[in-house]
Amino acid sequence: MASETDRAEDREKPISGQRPRDENGQAPSVDNQDRDGKPHRKGLLQRPILLISAGALFIVVGLTALMWWLHARQFESTDDAFIDTHTVRLAPQIAGRVTDVLVADNQLVRTGEPMIVLDSADIATRVAQAQAQRAQAQAQVDNALAQIRVNQATYAQSLADAAAAEAPASNAAVDLARYRRLAAINPAAVAQQQFDQAQALAAQTAAQRDSAIRAVRTRAEQVAASRTQVAAGREQVRAAQAQLNDASINLGYTQIVAPVDGSVAQKTVAVGDYVQPGTQLLAIVPLKIWVTANFKETQLARMRVGQPVTIKADACPASHITGRVQSIQRGAGQAFGILPPENATGNFVKVVQRVPVKIVLDNLPPDCPLGPGMSVEPSVRVR
Repeated sequence: MASETDRAEDREKPISGQRPRDENGQAPSVDNQDRDGKPHRKGLLQRPILLISAGALFIVVGLTALMWWLHARQFESTDDAFIDTHTVRLAPQIAGRVTDVLVADNQLVRTGEPMIVLDSADIATRVAQAQAQRAQAQAQVDNALAQIRVNQATYAQSLADAAAAEAPASNAAVDLARYRRLAAINPAAVAQQQFDQAQALAAQTAAQRDSAIRAVRTRAEQVAASRTQVAAGREQVRAAQAQLNDASINLGYTQIVAPVDGSVAQKTVAVGDYVQPGTQLLAIVPLKIWVTANFKETQLARMRVGQPVTIKADACPASHITGRVQSIQRGAGQAFGILPPENATGNFVKVVQRVPVKIVLDNLPPDCPLGPGMSVEPSVRVR
């Protein structure tokens, strides 16, 4: 048995110098063998299917890259962008104690809606006092107006009295002059008693006339004085009205209302606090927001006002937000900093600057609370 097994193994071993055979017992050709008798491996050129597949893959990748480049070159995007708005910070204009806070944190408020109420008892007292002073001043004006009417009537009566006194005085003066001429021509023609009576009558009527004239002047002065009192009274009324207006304005300041539509933020006030003018109590984030995007100055070559923008917000990546370029700031952001750069110092290094671009939003996602400072990535279509 051992000998038969050995003989079988000897038959399976190749004879020295004999070419190895394949599974079918056929000897491989000489072209597919190297010098050592081993079969040659096929090269890339000898595998056309693999070569075609690699070429097709290269073409697909190239076309994909070209299409991506053609599409990407139409847009300019940046990740240095955020939601921006003009946050309204509310502070009282008068000092007082807070009696009521009508809003909660993050509550939506409308323009004119009351939010904070201050104690108004002291200011209400000032309003009532100012109203009383104004009423008193107006009463003085009314009294002065009535006195003007009385003085004008008295003045008119004085004018009539003066006119009535003028006729007797004139007649008496004429009679006295006639008697004097007669006495000068013929002293016996006029009795002394008659001359004396004419002279006394002329003096009396002249005195009455002069008295009436002085009364007219006095009444005129009284009318002028009454008018002066009316003018002074009206000034007092205006002063009292100014005090009333000031007190009424302060009374209105005891109720702080929302100046714009928005959401309450940074509320630091509570009932019982005593606040001073200028103390920030809360802030309102307006509903009108926009995007401030800081693009590189090299990205602005084709950027224009009105170009459409697609915006991706980190807070709501699934939302489709669109907008448009509203304005581009004239100047880089660093030029408006507290310490602007001084490029004339001799150690200047050119750095690509960023320019703020304002982008207004066409639509806001209803389920995403976008607010100032939140990060977004705008993409502006420039071609």
